[in-house]
Amino acid sequence: MKLGAFSISLNVKDIRVSKEFYEKLGFTVFHGDIEQNWLILKNETSTIGLFQGMFEKNILTFNPGWDNNANTLDTFTDVRDIQDHLKEKGLTLISEVEKNSSGPASLTVVDPDGNPILIDQHV
Repeated sequence: MKLGAFSISLNVKDIRVSKEFYEKLGFTVFHGDIEQNWLILKNETSTIGLFQGMFEKNILTFNPGWDNNANTLDTFTDVRDIQDHLKEKGLTLISEVEKNSSGPASLTVVDPDGNPILIDQHV
């Protein structure tokens, strides 16, 4: 099972202050819209999403179908197959993908310490 590109989505208090901080660490804006309160920053293969006012906790994020530069992969594990695998392993999902759907979709599972994990397929 391939989960795809990994990033961490951070719930930030002030996106401009956070952007400036992470730029000092060597990150540059890769995607997003600061006026909509979200940015994706990269430093080599490390990816951080900054999100102001969009969710309560930091989220571990995986993007099936994408490499670390958001390029579409030729082959990947579809989020519906990932969902089936997680359910077979006995995990409880907080949000699920509609079984008979196709294309972009997402699911959420929470780890034993309460950390949300978003599996968010854009292709």
